[in-house]
Amino acid sequence: MTHGYARCSTSEDRQDINRQTRELKKQGVERVWLEFEHGDTASKEQQRLMLDAVNPGDTILTLEVSRLARSAKQLCEIIDVIRDKHLRLVIVGSITMDCRDGRVDPMTEAFLQIAGVFSQLELSMIRERVRSGVENARAKGKQLGRPPVSEASIPDKFYRYYSQYQDGSINLSELARLTRLSRPTVYRYVRILEGVKQ
Repeated sequence: MTHGYARCSTSEDRQDINRQTRELKKQGVERVWLEFEHGDTASKEQQRLMLDAVNPGDTILTLEVSRLARSAKQLCEIIDVIRDKHLRLVIVGSITMDCRDGRVDPMTEAFLQIAGVFSQLELSMIRERVRSGVENARAKGKQLGRPPVSEASIPDKFYRYYSQYQDGSINLSELARLTRLSRPTVYRYVRILEGVKQ
């Protein structure tokens, strides 16, 4: 069986994982495992389930080494599973590590490990640029993060049902359901309005 592994960080656009899925299916993948997690996260649930589900002789395809792992240590652990379970790993258009006979070509394994080191380095550089950018923005007095919520920025759909909450006709959960907002968001709006009135 041919498995595909697609991953994007929770902060990335969902279109990226859809693109990965389309490209993997073009390669003849029978089942695509979708992961919404950062690359260096210690535990990736879908990846673990996939590695548990594969059988000797199966193939795993992914589009980039960085989709599998952004940590050289994690990538080495995956390589061990590929070898021990007699699998074939294909980084589309790049590296193929075929361990279906129980052996691994040392040069292929080395290339894969080097790619993992560069993937980890890339992530470190991205994080350093972000950290530097945040510090620079703070130094210039820019406000970071979500804009503060005020009474004026609360959406009209909340006000439409808020009076029913005030008179006890509905509770907080019902208010969230009617406004189609999350409970934490509704709670935050209620606290703002109650604070304004005090």
